[in-house]
Amino acid sequence: MADEFNAEQKRYLEGFASGIAAARMTGGLAIGQGGAAAASSEPTGPDAIHIKAQDRTVKEGGKLCEQEKWKRAENPFDGHNRLIQEAATGKAPKPEDNFRWRYHGLFWVAPTQTSYMCRLRIPNGILQHWQFAGIADLADKHGGPYSHVTTRANLQVREIPPEHGQAFLDGLVDLGLTARGAGADNIRNVTGSPTAGIDAQELLDTRPLAKSWHNWILNDRSLFGLPRKFNVAFDGGGVMPVLEETNDIGFQAIEVLEGASIPAGIWMRLVLGGISGHKDLARDTGVVLKPEECNQVADAILRVFIENGDRTNRNKSRMKYVLDAWGFEKYLAAVEEKLGRKLARVAPEHVAPRKPTDRFSHVGVHKQVQPGLNWIGVVLPVGKMTTGEMRELARISAECGDGQIRLTVWQNFIFSGVPDAKVAEVEARVAALGLTTKAAGIRSGLVACTGSRGCKFAAADTKGHAMIIADHVEQTVPALDVPVNVHLTGCHHSCAQHYIGDIGLIGAKVVVSEEGDTVEGYDVVVGGGFAENPKIGTEIWKAVKAEDVPSRVEALLNAYLARRQGPEESFQAFTARTGPEALRDAAEEQPALKAAA
Repeated sequence: MADEFNAEQKRYLEGFASGIAAARMTGGLAIGQGGAAAASSEPTGPDAIHIKAQDRTVKEGGKLCEQEKWKRAENPFDGHNRLIQEAATGKAPKPEDNFRWRYHGLFWVAPTQTSYMCRLRIPNGILQHWQFAGIADLADKHGGPYSHVTTRANLQVREIPPEHGQAFLDGLVDLGLTARGAGADNIRNVTGSPTAGIDAQELLDTRPLAKSWHNWILNDRSLFGLPRKFNVAFDGGGVMPVLEETNDIGFQAIEVLEGASIPAGIWMRLVLGGISGHKDLARDTGVVLKPEECNQVADAILRVFIENGDRTNRNKSRMKYVLDAWGFEKYLAAVEEKLGRKLARVAPEHVAPRKPTDRFSHVGVHKQVQPGLNWIGVVLPVGKMTTGEMRELARISAECGDGQIRLTVWQNFIFSGVPDAKVAEVEARVAALGLTTKAAGIRSGLVACTGSRGCKFAAADTKGHAMIIADHVEQTVPALDVPVNVHLTGCHHSCAQHYIGDIGLIGAKVVVSEEGDTVEGYDVVVGGGFAENPKIGTEIWKAVKAEDVPSRVEALLNAYLARRQGPEESFQAFTARTGPEALRDAAEEQPALKAAA
């Protein structure tokens, strides 16, 4: 019977059948490109690469997850004006619209707060002082009177009512900023070395690379709507790490030595597959790039992921799982096919070792490469600042430094360009705010996600408990004379990257009765690391009640101080030498835990 139709009729029937299949797949809803696109056998436009991947998933017997159906039913950018109209009524968004709003940077965080949180995009984490103060003004006008520094060197503002969401976003545009693509299945804030351009140790200034990739993303709609969220980081080889090994794509500045197959000099090494919450750090691919090639290669890596990432199971949809299934060489071969050329590779023996990082470099006073200038790191209480503090910090930057605020992945920030003669004034003005520039053993490395006060996924009040731990340790372990990173994260999403901390805590509900009653608590891991010593930590205790965690941290630190070979042996090095289980056993012999046993 098929022979009775001419070629044009056959194409029409094939398109009609494709449209019927798409409608069934999305519960009868038209796809994002409208009815005309539904009748086309070959999707076109910027969303075509995603639609084809969805079609292939269904054709192979897969069932799209809800988020994929929502994208297909109405692209979040196409639905923007409808979202504004509905938000203006003050009502909470439906789950699918909560997801769509995240493409614009707004997250509905009920039931913990019946309001939106907005996460920004700040390439390389650097703001001008007037932008920083302007965000404080927007927070006062449209949200809560505070902001949080995130572990992607970013800012988030909370308590934004629905009818204020678009006004807040418009205000960001007036400041030369955006939140576009800051949430949902998109490429998150682009991080780079916090001391880029001012660090004497760095091999390369990451600022132009991070900004260029940021603009590349914003101007290509086909790079939105990935199978899952995606992280990219640029590390310049300086004294302050950017934790690129926790990213899906990491670009590391390296020095290639004489004798390699490429000219000696500064190149970018490509590492792939980092996702610390899934117990994996990015691995060296052997690929090296010229800095100007990073965008093109990252784009090709993403398109392979778009076409082959899992769109059925959200727990297995990150790029890591494509790498696990394929292996790195097959993935890189697909990238090279996209590029139409081979990528250069260099053996590890032809790469100079990474210079040591300094765990105190994001706190306190440090000499810049520019003579007579300094950067000064300010400790923030687990990343939180009031709007009043933000405005005064902006004034300090303008009056005493180069006018920039540099956010870090350690949930704090640094002033840059501070002349020697202004250092004491900066320290005094920061202290007058109740903050400090002094490096401390516990507070300088304390990292905590939003926690149960502002995130429905969190099993514990991470920020509150972090401050209790810090207070307790300062009272009970006064001899702590080296930086120790303690990371508290509330759930499996691992926003505070507990697996790379010296001591990592992940929220858990602890059963305390036969009836199944629970209290907040944590599983405890030790021995994680990053930069020149990347490592996923090892779990040593499960389901510790939150009220008992400060004593556990105290015991771990005292066991370390009693048995280390000296201050030069870091907590991570000590844990690696003795073993996590031996550290646990030694901690359980400490008075703080022996008395409670």
